[in-house]
Amino acid sequence: MSSAIVLHPAYFGSILQFAHLAQAEKVIFENEDNYQKQTYRNRQYIYGANGSLLLNIPIKHTGKKNIRQKYKEVKIEQDFNWQTIHWRSLEAAYRTSPFFEFYEDELIHLFKKEYEFLLDFNYDCYQAVCDCLQLEQPLQKTEEYIHEIEQPNIIDKRYLINAKLKPTVKFEHYTQVFEDKYGFIPNLSILDLLFNEGPNSLNYLENQEL
Repeated sequence: MSSAIVLHPAYFGSILQFAHLAQAEKVIFENEDNYQKQTYRNRQYIYGANGSLLLNIPIKHTGKKNIRQKYKEVKIEQDFNWQTIHWRSLEAAYRTSPFFEFYEDELIHLFKKEYEFLLDFNYDCYQAVCDCLQLEQPLQKTEEYIHEIEQPNIIDKRYLINAKLKPTVKFEHYTQVFEDKYGFIPNLSILDLLFNEGPNSLNYLENQEL
């Protein structure tokens, strides 16, 4: 078990992020940072029929160049019916997985409620996954932006939000729906692990060597 860790809330979040979550004693979410593109803040990758599939939440742009926007102020663009599209993509990818129906009712409400702010949606995604995992984790939110973490018992894991990060962790194999076509794809969305491993998911996360 590590000490407390600092993370960014994500669109469900990667398996790597949840492995760190599951092995931490306490979680602190960075609630006061600036929004950045090409991160797991508004994207996740699932295993579709043609391999890794990106699901991206459209956001409203301010139209002001070189003006940084707070993550908590970023609004979701609702003109594209993205929630229906994302849920249908999840259904197409995982309907035949062992545990999709087991967790379906725990997750579908996230795709039926219209959210104004991305951060609110992501916090609800986090809570829904924790409920599915039966993961009870003390949670704290920052009240001001943490530039540098100086306390030795708090570890900065905010870099895990970077969607282009290449993990050095060697993830244990688990069976994936389309694995016979494209092989094992590690570190997808936490939903990939949930739908394929079900109640064993938390045990899987706790046993990864980070």
